[in-house]
Amino acid sequence: MSRQSLAKAHQKIQELAWEPQYHEPYMKYGTDYTFRKAQKKDPLKQILRSYFPMEEEKDNRVYGAEDGAIRGNMFRQVEERWLEWQKLFLSIIPLPEISAARSMPMLFHTVPNPELHNGQAIQMIDEVRHSTIQQNLKRLYMNNYIDPAGFNNSLRNFHNDYCGTIGRQFAEGFITGDAITAASIYLTIVAETAFTNTLFVAMPAEAAANGDYLLPTVFHSVQSDESRHISNGYATLLMALSDEGNRQLLERDLRYAWWNNHAVVDAAIGTFIEYGTKDRRKDRESYAEMWRRWIYDDYYRSYLVPLEKYGLTIPHDLIEEAWNRIWNKGYVHEVAQFFATGWLANYWRIDPMTDEDFEWFEYKYPGWYDKYGKWWENYGRLSLPNGHKPIVGEDVDYVYPQRCWVCMVPCLIREDMVTAEIDGVHRTYCSETCRWTDVEAFRPVYQGRETPNMGRLVGHREWETLYHGWDWDKVVEDMGFVRDDGKTMTAQPHLNLDPKKMWTTDHLKRLGPLLSPNVLFNEMTDEQRAAFVADYNRQGPAGRPAPSPATPCATSGRPPADRPGAELTTDPRGTEPWARSTTCGSSRSASRSRWTPTRPSCGLRPSRGSSSCTAARRGSAPPASPSSWTARTSSWTATRPSPYPTSSERRGRRCSAGHTRTRTWSSSS
Repeated sequence: MSRQSLAKAHQKIQELAWEPQYHEPYMKYGTDYTFRKAQKKDPLKQILRSYFPMEEEKDNRVYGAEDGAIRGNMFRQVEERWLEWQKLFLSIIPLPEISAARSMPMLFHTVPNPELHNGQAIQMIDEVRHSTIQQNLKRLYMNNYIDPAGFNNSLRNFHNDYCGTIGRQFAEGFITGDAITAASIYLTIVAETAFTNTLFVAMPAEAAANGDYLLPTVFHSVQSDESRHISNGYATLLMALSDEGNRQLLERDLRYAWWNNHAVVDAAIGTFIEYGTKDRRKDRESYAEMWRRWIYDDYYRSYLVPLEKYGLTIPHDLIEEAWNRIWNKGYVHEVAQFFATGWLANYWRIDPMTDEDFEWFEYKYPGWYDKYGKWWENYGRLSLPNGHKPIVGEDVDYVYPQRCWVCMVPCLIREDMVTAEIDGVHRTYCSETCRWTDVEAFRPVYQGRETPNMGRLVGHREWETLYHGWDWDKVVEDMGFVRDDGKTMTAQPHLNLDPKKMWTTDHLKRLGPLLSPNVLFNEMTDEQRAAFVADYNRQGPAGRPAPSPATPCATSGRPPADRPGAELTTDPRGTEPWARSTTCGSSRSASRSRWTPTRPSCGLRPSRGSSSCTAARRGSAPPASPSSWTARTSSWTATRPSPYPTSSERRGRRCSAGHTRTRTWSSSS
């Protein structure tokens, strides 16, 4: 069909739009935005006559590649470590796709643009297709991979999982709150325009490096549809900008949408790419490098910044802070450590890190071993059942974190945790922005303006709270993450499938009951809470307990190394005593002499328009963390000095610079 005839057909479609006159329309999905002055245009005209043949060709290529992978024995070559993490990824990703499809009808009634409705209807079909081919990919993995456990039941159970609840919160953001906030700003303007770059482009590249060429085939096919979705979002954004009264709401929604996407997508995809790979080539991009290229340069500088010419205030501070969290505060590494800490509450096997992994991390993130190396060595040491507890119940200098009420990612950057009391309940947040989202943004009044369509964040949202007081073996059985014998756990802290070396629910009986940090936090007195928060903000990095202020070293602020032992203190939660160690952290040189990093630089590729890395690297050491809530006692050990390079060590290095509805877990709509 010629371009001229396509334009005529597209125009003819708009004539079919009509508004019923026999009743007053009921606005089920409302918005606080207004579109009185908006131009009604669709910049990317698409009609079904050209759409369906194009998608048919894409599907033929996808399913043909899947058939070729089976015939070519791909599953004998793919890395087990990589496919194990796909059990989590492929159980979560269909839900955001379906939520995105469900969000499009919300826009039909709120965006007065019949021309754009056609594009939104096609996007809805796109999202259903994406979910279908992704679930088919998961089915293919299940039928051909050596260990199908986890692929077979995660779709039914992931929303009750230790990590899956984070993905559920993210997906339900597309269909809750103000219709424009959810389906346009949160979904198309931020999630699809920015974060699908790392999700559907950077991550498939990593899959191919690990012998998996099916995931790149499927997700590149998905990404090829995103240009239409980006166009839908941009057209809606321009319509909203035409009305001056929308500016306040746009700036609110950009801040909320950006931060929630960063908190969830960077946590998940960063972990998959950095900790799910066996490809440790030094010239391979780290997630920080990918993020700088795909999101900071291609989205922030090329897409968001130009919007300032329309008078829109861009959240520059949040973009820079997201980068600061990834590069300076070790956000991705903290998340991976948290996922591995709770391996027993998951449905995939998490491989311990090796010396080759250590060397690569140290090469790409100088100082990584000082912060995380010892913990990962302990993870490997405790991976096989040998009379000890799972790592969450052992003393490995890790304090189990609080959950963030908004993004559901735990408060892993300990210095940034803040709290608020909402309706008599004390909530914890991973950052000031998440606190602002709950306390100010999702409220019926925003900065003096009525916003009745935003709804509120309510319900039992934290995974730990759902199972507070349960025994660990009963938790795993309730989630359904056991194998066919009814005892061997689906999750394992290693890749060995020898039945004698696999953990069972009987091993979990050694643990005490699961206690929710958020429940315990609300049981404290105001004085205990204040002391707890102050201690929590001093913890880290890598979840280490806060150093004791009573016996600081003269030079480093640590307790002196010549005073071993522990003094008995009182648990600020007011329940049981715990032991506070007064011994300094173990020496890096004593615990690791097997390898030496081969490059001192930070490993980041210079980005366009960037200068020295000094500003990007400068800052205080990352925060800290409360101990395993499953253990009866906790051993506290002082933190090491900041592993970040000093200004003199940086010299000579070169790198880059740099809702009508309420969101609730019980809702099925």
